[in-house]
Amino acid sequence: MDINAQTLRSAYVGFNAAFQVGLAGATSMYGRIASTVPSTTKTQEYGWLGKFPGFREWIGDRVINGLAKHGYTLTNKSYENTIGVDRDDFEDDNLGIYTPMFSDFGATAAAFPDTLVWGLLKNGFATKCYDGQYFFDTDHPVLDEDGDVTSVANTDGGAGAPWFLLDVSRPLKPLIYQERKKFNKLVRMDKEDDANVFSKKEFQYGIDGRCAVGFGFWQMAWGSKQTLDAAHYATARAALTSMKGDYGRVLAINPKLLVVPPSLEGAARKIVGNSLADGGGTNEWYNTAEVLVVPWLA
Repeated sequence: MDINAQTLRSAYVGFNAAFQVGLAGATSMYGRIASTVPSTTKTQEYGWLGKFPGFREWIGDRVINGLAKHGYTLTNKSYENTIGVDRDDFEDDNLGIYTPMFSDFGATAAAFPDTLVWGLLKNGFATKCYDGQYFFDTDHPVLDEDGDVTSVANTDGGAGAPWFLLDVSRPLKPLIYQERKKFNKLVRMDKEDDANVFSKKEFQYGIDGRCAVGFGFWQMAWGSKQTLDAAHYATARAALTSMKGDYGRVLAINPKLLVVPPSLEGAARKIVGNSLADGGGTNEWYNTAEVLVVPWLA
């Protein structure tokens, strides 16, 4: 193959087509638990986290819901991924071997947010959220009916494989995926006088983007490293459905998503997927949650 502007352009068109096919056909799961928040600046502030505004009877003047200022910010980070195509493969007209590689390149780009979001959820036992406590903790500060600070838990500890029960029904989900620049554009460095071509005889194609991940309301999530069984599942449901905001306001949390790593799929389906309990009795937890098996939690 003669290497010229036309052949390089044709190769890029083919590589980009394969990339877009992989991008469009990829399966991502992070949207189940994370709300995508568009970002237009380097750092985004979420100082309003920590307040569930509620209604009151209108007597006299309005009471303004002053949002708690927690100083929770997410700073976008830059990420990249690059493929090199050997000049010899151009000269030998051997570009077909790169088509599946570029398709996988697109699939990897689509799934990259999963790596960040599920990794953050898994590390929620040791990563702080807006109130300064770990996202999964035993002493989140909440004001009781009398305005006194009390401690509320959204974990029961443990030392095994982590599993999670979540309410994902609201506009703001338990996690946040902050999107500054999408990972959807394939750029090229394929001019004959590019440094990478001259020094390494390598044409380069890459993608990059900017994003950040963080935590939303901890009240919508229960994380546990205890044995996943009916008793601990019941503990998680009871804790979440009885969650209250400041001054005793009922939050009406509705946990319907049971998130597990592949190793706990059987245990999860036994709890919520069988209509009969061990011994033949009725399983009270049947169909109370959807099981979501997440490979990034393995």
